[in-house]
Amino acid sequence: MTKSIVISGPPAVGKTTVAKGLAEEFQLKYLSGGDVLKEIAKEHGFNSDGDDWWDTEDGMKFLSQREENSEFDKKLDKKLISMFDNGGMVITSYTLPWLISDGIKIWLEGSHESSTKRMKTRDNMSTEDAYEITKKRFDKNKALYKKLYNFDFGDDKSVFDLIINTDNLTAQQVIDVTKETVRKLL
Repeated sequence: MTKSIVISGPPAVGKTTVAKGLAEEFQLKYLSGGDVLKEIAKEHGFNSDGDDWWDTEDGMKFLSQREENSEFDKKLDKKLISMFDNGGMVITSYTLPWLISDGIKIWLEGSHESSTKRMKTRDNMSTEDAYEITKKRFDKNKALYKKLYNFDFGDDKSVFDLIINTDNLTAQQVIDVTKETVRKLL
């Protein structure tokens, strides 16, 4: 398969799980845009280890720096576009669907309550903390991408080939729906 796939959606909606499932099914390379951004953070003195780093004080500090300096995100997006355009990838990214013209674009959506529940379970935290973190990350990223690229993250879904509401589906059901769609779009 020469096309690449991008999975986008709000925090804690299941992007990584679906992307890894698609990568395995279609023998594609999986890449987390967030992991690449964490590498950039590390280059700037942050200790960005751990899957839940974004939810830490240090992760939020880096997010604040990104709000002040768009070069972090522009460097990330340039790298992701290049990798995406080479083909054979499944990439999770908040911004990539609006920045590319080819490939398969999938939006996973769900209620804030559902994302809170996922994060609470995944990261072993209180409901209140998970709610605040997912809301803060979504709101800050939405504002950042509006300022940086002038698109409405979470509202403008016109660029997507498939939109799936994950609220009442298991992870496997979401993966199955995306597999079926990808096969049709190849």
